[in-house]
Amino acid sequence: MSSQGRPTPPKNATMLVAEVIAAERITPTMMRITLGGEALARFEPSGFDQWFRLFLPPREDTDTNFDLPAKINLLGYMQFLAMPKATRPVMRNYTVRQFRAEPRELDIDFVAHGDNGPASRWAGAARVGDTVALLDQGVMFNPVDGADWHLLVGDESGLPAIAGILRDMPRDSVGHAFIEIPDAADAQALDNPAGIEVHWLPRGHGGRPGTLALSAVQGFDLPAGVVSAYVVGEQSLPTSLRRWLVNERGVSKTNVTFCGFWRA
Repeated sequence: MSSQGRPTPPKNATMLVAEVIAAERITPTMMRITLGGEALARFEPSGFDQWFRLFLPPREDTDTNFDLPAKINLLGYMQFLAMPKATRPVMRNYTVRQFRAEPRELDIDFVAHGDNGPASRWAGAARVGDTVALLDQGVMFNPVDGADWHLLVGDESGLPAIAGILRDMPRDSVGHAFIEIPDAADAQALDNPAGIEVHWLPRGHGGRPGTLALSAVQGFDLPAGVVSAYVVGEQSLPTSLRRWLVNERGVSKTNVTFCGFWRA
């Protein structure tokens, strides 16, 4: 995973066990799972692109052990790997799509790609009462002080993160957000500042994820001035776009927060 800007996890974050209280298909390619439970009273929302480690049953018929280490540092990860594989949950990284302190609800958006991966498989079959665990990892978004404008770029895996950033940015922010999605119907209503234009980029289901977003940004008449960039998605998108911004546009490497969320 290529990344820059990934923070140290919050010191007070602990493992939380929660239950599914709702599951729905919100667009053709996106499923939303809502978690609830008393443990979420200890969840500390940070906004923006707050992410967490999500622990899921490896299979529907598995009696999963959620007695997990309190933290996934080096020692905690070794303890996690030492758990019996038959009952050890699967660990994946996800973004908080929305958190409501009252009545303690946390929304997670999953990209639906059938059984091609344990997270998509679990989300597609999730039922009310199913148990998962999560561990807060903080916020990756790191805007540049004094930047003239913002550039946010991602594919469908980065949509929840970009949506959260747009929701929580100062209302006088300006810039552009390029979001590549499989289908035009996957576009969502976003709470973006009026000065940030959102460009939805439907690629169809045959194209390589990230390619359309990369070419769209490279072919766009980008504003002048100091940019604060955030690029996430299939790893070729953030690495290629960061290289282009630095080498072709003269953007400082420190002005680009980037992360490869997955590999095609």
